[in-house]
Amino acid sequence: MKLRNRTALITGASRGIGRAIALAFAAEGADLAITARSHQDLESLRSLASEMGVQCVAVVADLSKPDSIETIFSHVNQAFDHMDILVNNAGLGSSIDPKPLIHFDDQIWDLTFQINVKVPYLLCKQFVPDMIKRKYGRIINIASLAGKAGLLHGSAYSASKHALLGITRSLAAEIVKDGITVNAICPGAVRTVTNEPRMAYDAQRLGKSVAEYEATMTPLGRRLESEEIAPMAMYLASDEASVVTGQAFNVDGGVFMW
Repeated sequence: MKLRNRTALITGASRGIGRAIALAFAAEGADLAITARSHQDLESLRSLASEMGVQCVAVVADLSKPDSIETIFSHVNQAFDHMDILVNNAGLGSSIDPKPLIHFDDQIWDLTFQINVKVPYLLCKQFVPDMIKRKYGRIINIASLAGKAGLLHGSAYSASKHALLGITRSLAAEIVKDGITVNAICPGAVRTVTNEPRMAYDAQRLGKSVAEYEATMTPLGRRLESEEIAPMAMYLASDEASVVTGQAFNVDGGVFMW
């Protein structure tokens, strides 16, 4: 098992990409700390991971609250003596209130940057010092294709994911000699609960059905599934990726080919 004797913290783990990554890590032997707002969904995931023979600690935390980082850090430290892998997956998507920039809600702009940028920054500040002491660590930030290009009626989301890639590359340069890698995954459109409202919005805007719009989104003719993102996270978390750092990998069904 590639992650046996490793520990991993995954934010936004209760569903979608985070859940898929958690299950993939558990299948490879990693002990887990999982966080999200939903106790019920987290408990379901914790039960599945435990059945796979790994230790799994669920921490209910609302990342929009100032005390959430300390809550996560405290619970993780009680359960584990160190953390090998940090997956910053929790994020606020563009589906919350898609609008042109000039009509955008300032509070939603601030909340998007809080969840998508400040939380990964603060979690890195909490966990990286111990990784430096131990000379080992893996940080994986879940960004987006929108972090490499603009997103119509999604400026807050796109800007926040651009910022997350900036953090990824800057931190990677700072700790490359400490045995720690820092990388990002940039998914294309993934079939998740949070993506559904955005799909409906864009389909209506273009005068298409959701099915018609989805068929045009990638050269594959479909959205991706969460389980198709997890293998890249698995690779970046493994010892096989020890020389891969500061990168932002597109997993998008061929949308961006460069």
